[in-house]
Amino acid sequence: MPLVIGSGGREHALTLAFSRDQNVTDLHAAPGNPGMAAIAHTHAVDPLDGEAVAALATRIGSDLVVIGPEAPLVDGVADAVRAAGVSCFGPTADAARIEGSKAYAKDVMAAANVPTALAHVCETEPEVVAALDAFGSPYVVKDDGLAAGKGVVVTDDRAIALAHAKACGRVVIEEYLDGPEVSLFAVTDGSTVVPLQPAQDFKRLGDDDAGPNTGGMGAYTPLPWAPDDLVDEVTERVLLPTVDEMARRGTPYAGLLYAGLALTSRGVRVVEFNARFGDPETQPLLALLDSSLSTLLHAAATGRLHEVEPPRFHSGAAVAVVMAADGYPDAPRKGDQITGVDAAAAIDGVEIVHAGTAHDAEGQLVTAGGRVLAVTATGPDLPTARDRAYAGAEAIEFDGAQFRADIASRHGS
Repeated sequence: MPLVIGSGGREHALTLAFSRDQNVTDLHAAPGNPGMAAIAHTHAVDPLDGEAVAALATRIGSDLVVIGPEAPLVDGVADAVRAAGVSCFGPTADAARIEGSKAYAKDVMAAANVPTALAHVCETEPEVVAALDAFGSPYVVKDDGLAAGKGVVVTDDRAIALAHAKACGRVVIEEYLDGPEVSLFAVTDGSTVVPLQPAQDFKRLGDDDAGPNTGGMGAYTPLPWAPDDLVDEVTERVLLPTVDEMARRGTPYAGLLYAGLALTSRGVRVVEFNARFGDPETQPLLALLDSSLSTLLHAAATGRLHEVEPPRFHSGAAVAVVMAADGYPDAPRKGDQITGVDAAAAIDGVEIVHAGTAHDAEGQLVTAGGRVLAVTATGPDLPTARDRAYAGAEAIEFDGAQFRADIASRHGS
């Protein structure tokens, strides 16, 4: 009986995958969203309250808690659940520092000899100025802490880079990495590492990668242009060394390890690590999953990952197009009525993944966050999946809706 913690698109995608899993007989979510409520029992529990999450898991008899967002992991919610004797998929607070602090992640990578961008950790303006001068343009400035996927500025404008650093406080300033970016997720129990298939997401708000960074405006998988040996190379050079180094430090890493990668002219480089499933890449990845998610995650949570078969994926492709609220990412508007969801979901191969949605006092579906929905479509090939996803997006309406028109259109870029 899985219990999914969170209320965003990633958590709805996980819940959908569990709902298709023949090994799952009952499904719960906390706090959930309208999409999750349609397929799972939802509970009004604060996902950042470890004791409340643990108490809920114990009360409903859950045999697996899956913590979706990064903030509860960094705050130690997984530790509280395990302390209550319930299996939990998600790293400890100590291990989740690999996402909670980019400086810490750089230290781990240096110790494990993992290829990544050269970087300086800066806490004062003179340090920032020196680092910007050292690396030159384009400038890459990252907030050291959690920033919901929006703490990174990549710009040719030195004033913008300096202003972002001042606003953040402690920052990591890096050399710019050329080449396309790829997301590779791996499930691990702290020893065995099982990679999933690669995906690519689109961080910028507008077409042709224009506008500000966001939490992600769409994604697709598989990547027909990616090197055939990419997964093997990243597993050997990035994932296994990182997991081994975390164990060596006495903070074994068990859960989902997300490697954001740049395929540069000098080879693969790690852009960042995340401690959970990425959003929106999770949506197309899990839409293609053809094996038991509960079996895989429970084995990782209980140290038995070596005992289960690796995950299987359907042939074909999947594309997710994110529909965002008016004003996103700076000041997303809430309360706009959403229509057309049922019509979109009726399109062959399409499922609607809720993220920032709610029901108003009249029971109408309305916007309630920046990224509102992800229209996720599967198909026998990438063009078909893409056409279906955009047909679904065109069927859905709310005031000020914005979405990119070029998701999965430029392979390898």
